[in-house]
Amino acid sequence: MLDLRLYMAQRLSALVMAPLVLGHIAVMIYAIQGGLSAAEILGRTQGSLLWFLFYGTFVIAVSVHAAIGMRVIAHEWLRLRGIALGMLTWSICAALVALGLSAVFAVTLP
Repeated sequence: MLDLRLYMAQRLSALVMAPLVLGHIAVMIYAIQGGLSAAEILGRTQGSLLWFLFYGTFVIAVSVHAAIGMRVIAHEWLRLRGIALGMLTWSICAALVALGLSAVFAVTLP
């Protein structure tokens, strides 16, 4: 039953990530073609609730998706099982969330 829930969580996180990836790519293309500097980009993102929600959601979806993928790899390659596998999965997810949200806070907080 856990495998089915993890499978569905990974698929749902991919469903959330798909439009966010396209949005991120569109923003990057716009910024590059517009010749925006890093200071100009930060000026537009700092203090913006919209960018905070956009990239915060992106970070959470990527963290869940990647942690589940790494769980499968650790199970297949390292033969981890049970509590060790669960702890590794949660550790990876927590680390990705912490690192990702620290970047989002740095870019969006005034």
